[in-house]
Order: sequence, then structure tokens, then C-alpha cells
Amino acid sequence: MGERSSSAASAPSASSGSSPTALANALGRTYIADTKTALSAWLALELGRPLLVEGPAGVGKTDLARALAETLGRPLVRLQCYEGLDEAKALYEWDYAKQMLYTQLLRDAALAQTDGAPSIAEAADRVAGAETAFFSKRFLISRPLLAALESETPAVLLVDEVDRADPEFEAFLLEILAEQQITIPELGTVKATHPPLVILTTNGTRDMTDALRRRCLHAFLDYPPPSREIAILELRVPGIAKGLAEALVGFVHGVRALELRKAPSIAETIDWARALILLGASALDKELASSTLGVLLKHEEDRRKVEADLGKLGL
Repeated sequence: MGERSSSAASAPSASSGSSPTALANALGRTYIADTKTALSAWLALELGRPLLVEGPAGVGKTDLARALAETLGRPLVRLQCYEGLDEAKALYEWDYAKQMLYTQLLRDAALAQTDGAPSIAEAADRVAGAETAFFSKRFLISRPLLAALESETPAVLLVDEVDRADPEFEAFLLEILAEQQITIPELGTVKATHPPLVILTTNGTRDMTDALRRRCLHAFLDYPPPSREIAILELRVPGIAKGLAEALVGFVHGVRALELRKAPSIAETIDWARALILLGASALDKELASSTLGVLLKHEEDRRKVEADLGKLGL
């Protein structure tokens, strides 16, 4: 989703910056985006299109949405996907408890309205109009997708790890992605008050359907080159020495080249840097690396493999 309706898609957006470079510079206060990623985000804003961001876990896909929300001054609405996610958790559901309470409170009025009805059918006809009252917005619970459409200010809607949801769930998303609206059978079509910017992320555990891909722009995030990861460390870990940052990043890139159950993410590199600074380290050595690998690696078999290769990794 973008920040304008499709009829205004060609107009420049004040909040997105005058160019991809301007957006990248604005993001740079909290997020180091490469040129292609900044361009994709800028185009999503300018064209009013969702952005599907693919890549390995831990390369900054979710953080991109957070940074865009912060940079654009928008609220972030997040839908975390998982197996079994359904319409009631993602779009909306009816507050049945509240409906039942109102039914009890209005029982006397309903009895008066049906008093003297010659048949059950006639009584049902008399109260039929009340059905719409019980399926109105006062009884509707907005879940993240609907909340983003109804937001009083333009939002950033993050549909995180969409590949974890069932393929059927994507059908729920198509109307929002294409039309910036949803259809609620009892109420009709709800259009976006302010079309949100939609960021969908996927770790590639399963492929997205062609129907979803057609509705989105696409960006791929991979592990950053050393120079950009050093810049990320310097941004996220203020005060880290240049030499320590270079040593950490060089070591982590060597670790990622190994066959591991889970390669360390950027977030884990940041955590490791913070841990070493907390320990008062100004340089990386074999003993320090060995004793703190649990911050960087999350599987014992990976830790043992890396520990056995510390010499080959330059320590």
C-alpha cells in the first residue's frame, strides 16, 4: 500500500523524500539501506504499491519496516504470521460476548415488539431489522489488517514472515494489496481511510503465490558486504572502536561461509558487539571469541564447529 490513492500515485510524496537518495539519507539515522532497497521502498511509496521483501532470516527485513515508519512519522501496525493464522486473527472478528450482553439488555424490547404475533414466522419478521444492529461497527473487533485501513493517520502495515502462514491465507491479503480495501459480508466494503504502506517479509521457507507477487514490488535483502555491516555496527553500537568492528565483521563473515544450522544474523552481530564492549574488550582474540560464541550462535553443534575452526577464522 502507498500513502495516496491510485489516482494520486503520480504526485510526489512530501513524506517520502524527493528522491530515493533523500529517503536513504533519512533512513540512515536508524537504518543503513543499500541503494536498491532504498529505491524499492521509495517506489513503493510513490506508486502506492505493497513491497515484498525476501531474504534470509536476520538481514533487516522487519527492521526496514520499523525504520520506514519512524522516518515517515507513521504508526507501525504489525501482523506476525504463523501456521493456522486466519481471518479472525488478521482481519476482524465479531465481539460475540458484547452481542450477547446487548441481547440480554434488549430482551424486553424484543418481547414487546413480538407481542401478539400469530406465528413464529411473523415474530421473526418483526425483529428481522434488528439483525443489522447486531452486525454493526460497534460490535466489530479490528485486527491488524483492518486497523491499518482504518487508521486516522497513514500507517506502515508490516505483514511479517508471510511465508509462515498457510498458502490459503494469501487469499485474504489480495483484496487489500490490490484495492486497499476489505469486504466484510455483514457490512460491505471498507476502504482505507489513508492507504497504508504495506511491507511483506518472507524468509523463503515456501514460495509466495504468483497472485501475491503480481500485486507487489519486490526487493531482496541478503547479508550485507563487510563495509555496510561495519557501518551498521557503528550506527547501532555507538562508541565501538573501528578496529573491533572490523575484526567482528570479518570473523562473522567467515562464520557465515561455514555449513551451519543457522548463520548469525545482523542482529546477533550487534548483540555480540554489545556483549564484548560490556566486557571491556577493545580487540578480538581466540579466548574471548570462544567464551562468547553463545551470543553469536544459537545451536550447540554450530558453536562446536566454529570453535574448532577458530584458527582458520583468523584467531
